[in-house]
Amino acid sequence: MSESLAEALPREQARVREVIAIYDGFPAGRLATTMMKSSLAKSEKAAASGDVAAMIAAYEELKGYEPS
Repeated sequence: MSESLAEALPREQARVREVIAIYDGFPAGRLATTMMKSSLAKSEKAAASGDVAAMIAAYEELKGYEPS
């Protein structure tokens, strides 16, 4: 069963919020958390506007963040 974008994007947003919590524990993680928060803001704006192309781009961007 395939997951829809409407299901996947919020799941990815939640996952990145967890990654941010990990990076917040490290002084050197400030740049990474700033980038992740910016990506989250873009994803939230895309979802609120219903812009599917922007939602897909935001989803792909969020998938790139991994805990170190």
